Amino acid sequence: MSCYAIVQDLDRCIGCHSCELHCKTEHNVPVGANLGEIVEVGPVMVDGVPRVDHVFMACYHCSKPLCAAACPTGALYRDDETGLVMLNREKCIGCSSCVHACPWGVPQRIESENKIMKCDFCSERLAAGEYPACVQGCTTGALTFVDQRQQPAKKRAAFAAKYARAFEAE
Repeated sequence: MSCYAIVQDLDRCIGCHSCELHCKTEHNVPVGANLGEIVEVGPVMVDGVPRVDHVFMACYHCSKPLCAAACPTGALYRDDETGLVMLNREKCIGCSSCVHACPWGVPQRIESENKIMKCDFCSERLAAGEYPACVQGCTTGALTFVDQRQQPAKKRAAFAAKYARAFEAE
């Protein structure tokens, strides 16, 4: 598991996509690709009321990343210190093996460059003591960047229960 996570408060997210915009601007992400994106879930009935949630999806930085296992050049790798799944674009040959291997569709193939891009939680910003662009640019403060080593297990479990309701239907 990564040391870090982006936690979303579903009650605060209004689906404005400012997180996507800030990410795209920060990383020069071309049209058609997203390193993190808002996915609309619903409408579903929650306590007899229809609800639509906007769920932020970025890299989960898996402890055993299938994208990295599928990469024939070792361009994708898991940083042992932070747990982040990183991409060395110099080694990337654009084969798209990682794109097909990731169950979440996180790596994005950039046709014009014949390379892959993926979320790394803005590692250069983290190194400078800043938050990822998506978190910093979130209009409503719905996204929070956390060091999971400092999050108590009970708090993580409470968040997971709340987050799961977006996928439940009556």
